[in-house]
Amino acid sequence: QVQLVESGGGLVQAGGSLRLSCTLSRPTFSNYAMGWFRQAPGKERGFVTTISMSFGSAYYADSVKGRFTISRDNAKNTLYLQIDSLKPEDTAVYYCAAGWIATPEAARYNFWGQGTQVTVSS
Repeated sequence: QVQLVESGGGLVQAGGSLRLSCTLSRPTFSNYAMGWFRQAPGKERGFVTTISMSFGSAYYADSVKGRFTISRDNAKNTLYLQIDSLKPEDTAVYYCAAGWIATPEAARYNFWGQGTQVTVSS
């Protein structure tokens, strides 16, 4: 059973930064494409960013380009999301996901973490 555990969320003022982490329970982390999604209150879960298995090609939602950076450390089985210049509209539960293809489609991911809350105050 593959388990994903997110950490790093919290309460931050607008303009601040956070780094989220997501650790995979298996040493085969490099075999998975990874993604970050988020769900704000009253809204559907939406795509944030994704990164491919080995070469680390990354893709971003237009709303986060230039502020969010996805990265992975295959030696540590860990995925990261650096979030800069936070805005109140970034408030959401952030989920990491693992799958076979780096895609913005949530349904294509096989495994999900439990989520970590990010709250941005104005």
